[in-house]
Amino acid sequence: MKALSPKQRNIIDFVKRFWVNKSYPPTVRDILTGCNISSTSVVDYNLDILEREGYIRRHPGISRGIELISESTTRLPSLKVPVIGQIAAGEPIPVPAPDTWDVTASSETMDVPEDLTKGKTDIYALKVKGQSMIDALINDGDTVLMQHVNVVENGEMAAVWLKAEKEVTLKKLYREKGRIRLQPANSQMDPIYAEPDNVEVQGKVIAVIRQMT
Repeated sequence: MKALSPKQRNIIDFVKRFWVNKSYPPTVRDILTGCNISSTSVVDYNLDILEREGYIRRHPGISRGIELISESTTRLPSLKVPVIGQIAAGEPIPVPAPDTWDVTASSETMDVPEDLTKGKTDIYALKVKGQSMIDALINDGDTVLMQHVNVVENGEMAAVWLKAEKEVTLKKLYREKGRIRLQPANSQMDPIYAEPDNVEVQGKVIAVIRQMT
């Protein structure tokens, strides 16, 4: 890989920060505003260079189709995060119950760049199974980096435990009148509706680590 120009490094850093804060990639116009760039054509020009040099991958036809390639972050300081299981991005699948999730006893760990955690604590990773979040660029085989929290804002992507079903699923959570809507990011799939007392938030997505193909 060639050395990045200051503008290109600024774009990469912005995309990383955007992912951490929003859990999805920025648009070209987000980059234009966030990096104080003069035009979308200049953004596109630099994104093309970053893709050619192997720092990102772009998905044509998707407005938020900018994907950071993991090799571009391997030179950064890293920390070990426990991988504590698999989560469905389609229909819910059984996982260990909340009181059996011993993060410290996890037999599998992975190294992640420190800047992805932004100093957050209680970080763990889950492997994704299913296609329901593909419009958010979370694909089957990817790994989601989670922060263990019990409450999320409307529209945040969360790992949700369905108590009666004893299953967990990865969806965007919305509180509606008298119910919870768990919304997939896939136009071909229907939402899951649940009673509030049947839902337990177990974490929110703070980053996505791609499966390299």
